[in-house]
Amino acid sequence: MPENWTSSRLGGHVDLHLDLGAEGGRRSRLEAALREAIRSGRLSTGTPLPSTRGLARELGLSRGTVTAAYDQLAEQGYVTTRPGAATQVADVPPHLSAQTPPAATSPRTPSPAHDLRPGRPDLGAFPTRAWLAATRRVLGRARPEAFGAGDPQGQVELRIALADYLGRTRGVLTTPDRIVVTSGYYQAVRLLCRVLSAQGRAVAAVEDPGHNFYRETVRRAGLTTYPLPVDAYGADVTALAGPTHTVFLTPSHHYPTGVPLHPSRRQAVAAWARATGGLIVEDDYDGEFRYDRHPVGALQSLAPDNVVYCGTTSKTLGPGLRLAWSVLPPDLVAPVVRAKEEADQYSETLGQLILADVIATHAYDRHIRAARLRYRRRRELLIERVSTFPGLTTHGVPAGLHTLVILPPDGPTEAALLTTCATRGLALRGLTELHHTPTADRPGGLLIGFAAPPERGYPAALDALSGVLAESFTGPGTPGRRVPRP
Repeated sequence: MPENWTSSRLGGHVDLHLDLGAEGGRRSRLEAALREAIRSGRLSTGTPLPSTRGLARELGLSRGTVTAAYDQLAEQGYVTTRPGAATQVADVPPHLSAQTPPAATSPRTPSPAHDLRPGRPDLGAFPTRAWLAATRRVLGRARPEAFGAGDPQGQVELRIALADYLGRTRGVLTTPDRIVVTSGYYQAVRLLCRVLSAQGRAVAAVEDPGHNFYRETVRRAGLTTYPLPVDAYGADVTALAGPTHTVFLTPSHHYPTGVPLHPSRRQAVAAWARATGGLIVEDDYDGEFRYDRHPVGALQSLAPDNVVYCGTTSKTLGPGLRLAWSVLPPDLVAPVVRAKEEADQYSETLGQLILADVIATHAYDRHIRAARLRYRRRRELLIERVSTFPGLTTHGVPAGLHTLVILPPDGPTEAALLTTCATRGLALRGLTELHHTPTADRPGGLLIGFAAPPERGYPAALDALSGVLAESFTGPGTPGRRVPRP
């Protein structure tokens, strides 16, 4: 190895990469290399440095040279030394730190003080104990193959657990061989649309309003979309026309209006799919969270060979797990699996095995039941608060993780309210951008999520929201009534 480079083991365990340079004596070169690594941030505060004996051996220096370099850096405030303990990087004062490169000083969007965006769960309620217990069980019985290349269709253990769970709780008719595990609903849509486009099934109906991100995902995959109006009974499936090959629906809890697809329309769209060979893509959006009665069953059971049923852990556990699933008609399984293999080979395997255990031991059911009670109370508090402002109307059945509030035509605009909320640290979402073709004549609205704030922070979030609404609808200086802690 050239003298000016070394890859040393910190304390015998951690790699340390130093550029010793070529100018000057050995001690000054080592001192300068360590100083640069500390000032640049490559060695952070508290990082233990190698022992003088170990570093001297790896660099081919005398131990006295390394000791002298350490002593000089300690005098300058870059490292701390204590008898019997490893030399560590000190908390370097600003005047000793390297100048931050201009590119690193670009402003970053600050996190909102109160996150009331729709579709976000309370991450602080993640079932850590259950997940940890499942992790121990999975690792305790795992064979070496569990850490190898995975199955592009998904681990069979998870597919078995999902087939049982979905049949029991959502009425889905499936077997493990018809399930494909993906790294999220986004990937599921991308893979499916790639397959549909290759098969020439290139015309799709999408809900209007609907999720604009996924609508654009469908378009980017090469499919032509047209809007399917949504009213008080859900998507108007009687508007399906022409050579429509696919329809994308959120039948259990429409996003964003919150209404479920009426039973007569469920029957109608299932009949359309069976008669035409059309495909229904069912996003079971918030399907687990119905608060006034048992959740509405999946549409998939009405036409199992014509429905792609999609579910995910992003709302029940958290999007960071990157775990979702699609229940496919038999003829789509093989092409979607091939598309998955081409996209990223397979999803991470250990998380799949842990989730399978969490589901099989019914810890997943217990977590969802607890979340239902918590979110139900939060929704009631939000509805109670919004109802104190005349002209504001809430839409949707008691379900999901958000409530849609329609704004009166003679009040402040949606854009003005969103701007005011942003300046007060409130993160919400507007209705206008979710329309297939946003226009100024459509009624404005706010999508207010009630799940994301931590339990202790929810009352403060509602107080902040109430303050904005009071100022916007009743004039400045009107205090918002505080809510009790849920």
